[in-house]
Amino acid sequence: MKKSIFVLLIFLVACASPAVVPTVTSLPPTITNTPAPSSTPTIIPSPTITPIPDELIDEKGITMRLVPAGEFTMGNKAEDTLAECQKVRSDCQLDLFKDEEPIHQVYLDAFYMDIYEVTKAAYKVCVEAGACTPPEKTLFYNPDSYYADSQYDNHPMIFVDWDQANTYCEWRGGSLPTEAQWEKAARGTDGRIYPWGEQRSCDQANSLGCVGDDLNAINTVEVGSYESGKSPYGMYDMAGNVSEWTADWYDSSYYANSPSSNPLGPSSGDHHVARGGSFYAIGVDISSVNRDTNNGRATVGFRCAKDAP
Repeated sequence: MKKSIFVLLIFLVACASPAVVPTVTSLPPTITNTPAPSSTPTIIPSPTITPIPDELIDEKGITMRLVPAGEFTMGNKAEDTLAECQKVRSDCQLDLFKDEEPIHQVYLDAFYMDIYEVTKAAYKVCVEAGACTPPEKTLFYNPDSYYADSQYDNHPMIFVDWDQANTYCEWRGGSLPTEAQWEKAARGTDGRIYPWGEQRSCDQANSLGCVGDDLNAINTVEVGSYESGKSPYGMYDMAGNVSEWTADWYDSSYYANSPSSNPLGPSSGDHHVARGGSFYAIGVDISSVNRDTNNGRATVGFRCAKDAP
């Protein structure tokens, strides 16, 4: 009986003992989700765009003005030029103005052009540098007195042919302007017939009857004398004083077939074109659309152009 009670006690004690928990010697590694490092985008700075200056002084000390890129209206209706001609003379002929047709739109890249016609003093610097040649005597005029007299230093250089004018512009790192460049610089983009607008007077240009009527005299005036006669881009004397050489050969029908972008003129010809009229010209002869092949050296000067960067 006592033995049974002893066995029962042992059983009850065993049942009341807590469960044995095995000892854990190590825990599994903690896995941490580390976010990938954020990437900072590389910022590439925009290129610095330097505006093209409206005015520059070239390496020879000559001031030039910018003519911006873009289209302009080139040419004129022959009938309109005839009507303008008839305001001041009675011998106007329609056929003389047909080479200004048709009116057409032309795109030009930006370029610079001399503010003033090349002066005698500026040209002499090129002669003294050995790059240019002095003027030569012509059949009707002796340029010696004009070229040697200091009172004409700030007057336009005349008595030079196309090759002499072109050589000078190349010496300055430029060229003679094309007809299209010359006309845009003279009349702007609004189709005006004269550099200053639609009406003409002696306050705006040196032309026949405004300075002197002696047809045997050299009636040039100092460049830049007509403030109210400036072109839309600030060029002086693009009407009157002296006609100005352009780079183009003359072709009366060239406008009908010329390229619409940066036209360079015909590849060959008998005469180069001069533009703008002179002190010997009258009426539409000094207009911005007149195309002249009368290349008398006593009345023709020039100015230079160069491409904008």
